[in-house]
Amino acid sequence: MTAVSPITPAATGTASPEQTRLHQAAQAFEAIFVRQMLASARQSNFGDDLWGDDHGQDTFTAMRDERFADLTAQSGALGLAQRVETDLAPRIGVMPASSGGAS
Repeated sequence: MTAVSPITPAATGTASPEQTRLHQAAQAFEAIFVRQMLASARQSNFGDDLWGDDHGQDTFTAMRDERFADLTAQSGALGLAQRVETDLAPRIGVMPASSGGAS
């Protein structure tokens, strides 16, 4: 399955370097947030695992969660990155890349 990211000035190359950095930072923040949510959800243990303690499975799960968090942030599904970008853009003197320059 291929991830579909929203078309933004950052994605099309029409954003300023500041807009691009803000957009990427907002997406990275959202990805970290999703990873933390997944890690918290996995901490709830309702009993022993079926196969016992499997460190290979833990590594795979962590890698899968990381990829899922990155794809979720890139797709804009939660909208957290867009909100962070919209709120921070005026503070650093740029238009949010996801707004397309419209007010």
